[in-house]
Amino acid sequence: MTRLSVIFEDNHLLVVDKVAGLATQGGEERVPTVARQAAQYLKAKYDKPGKAFVGVVSRLDRLVSGVLVLARTSKAASRLSEQIRSRTIDKRYLAWVEGRLPALTEDWTQVDHWVFKDEHRQRMQIAAVERPGAQRASMRYRSLAHSHRGSLLEVDLVTGRKHQIRVQLAELGHPIVGDSKYGSGIPKGSTRRGQWVQSIGLHSHRLGLKHPTRPDHLVFHSSPLPHWPTLPNDWRTTIEQLQNSTSDQE
Repeated sequence: MTRLSVIFEDNHLLVVDKVAGLATQGGEERVPTVARQAAQYLKAKYDKPGKAFVGVVSRLDRLVSGVLVLARTSKAASRLSEQIRSRTIDKRYLAWVEGRLPALTEDWTQVDHWVFKDEHRQRMQIAAVERPGAQRASMRYRSLAHSHRGSLLEVDLVTGRKHQIRVQLAELGHPIVGDSKYGSGIPKGSTRRGQWVQSIGLHSHRLGLKHPTRPDHLVFHSSPLPHWPTLPNDWRTTIEQLQNSTSDQE
């Protein structure tokens, strides 16, 4: 079982660097999840006699890697959930997509759709118009780099719908590499662009939030470099520069 990678920890928060292929929570008791690993980690570290509390306030898809915040107390869980509802948590992703978009550094493109769950196909769908059961999905993206192997995007998530980034980018004609559910031509397991077996080219690289019990504003980062196979070398430099620049601004 993959060891839990802890980015930050205090009495109220546990922030981890999630690996792809691991669900955030749910499933059979014997199947590892981030929530179960976190509970085991806390129980062992603090020698807790009972089950350690772990509050899941947001999720990352099983195939997605990166920063994920968990609550260690019910107070923290409640206050973090309120930040999510009020959209004051800042979530940024890096997406490796198919196709070539112009490489920009400052300009953001706003994307809005209506999305709904197609129960028969077990995936999210874009609605042509607002319809019963559909929810508004909003995000911004900017292109950081491109090559014959696709484009590297930074995505600023405004709303938090299920599979939102995956379905919206696919609708734009740029599915995430390895994401065969949403139309990627490079299926999981392909060797053309690395081994996308239990992952796709989507990574939560930055998460900003207000501490649930203090006035501090906290920002956490995770690099996709250990998670993504065979990145173009110039993209590695772009990612390192992006993370260094955002860290300097905080």
